[in-house]
Amino acid sequence: MAQDNSFDIVSKVDIQEVRNAIDQALKEIHQRFDLKDSHSEIKLQEADKEIQLASKDEYKLEAVKEILGQKLVKRGVSLKNLTYAKVEPAAGSSVRQKITLQQGIPGEKAKEIVKLIKDSKKKVQASIQGDTVRISGKDRDDLQGIIAFLRGKDLGVDLQFTNYRTN
Repeated sequence: MAQDNSFDIVSKVDIQEVRNAIDQALKEIHQRFDLKDSHSEIKLQEADKEIQLASKDEYKLEAVKEILGQKLVKRGVSLKNLTYAKVEPAAGSSVRQKITLQQGIPGEKAKEIVKLIKDSKKKVQASIQGDTVRISGKDRDDLQGIIAFLRGKDLGVDLQFTNYRTN
């Protein structure tokens, strides 16, 4: 009897690494001369699903956003998992912006991944399970081929391949 192998495709952000990146970014913002009196701040909000940026003006907000992006990349957090809202005016002629952290694969992206896998003509099955996509097949080489195939595609979300099992 042939064995069935499987793995999951997920898209997760490590919240602890996001916190560390925010701490490092705040430290740099408070030390930089051009941002000293800008009243810039970065906060993690709403059950760790959103980052709130605030600053004196749009130029300084853009600098804060760039610093945060650099720190996130250094800590291994993909910028593909961030969704930027529009810049809004705040009290006292300052501005703020919200960044939403993408946890899990959205439904339309999951459908797109399943369609890509079916179009690849490999002998594997793809099923959507909540915010993950499970790939199963008899041949391990096919599964590894799917991983390589998906890594080559730019789907707009950061994908991780977890739970690789051989039954």
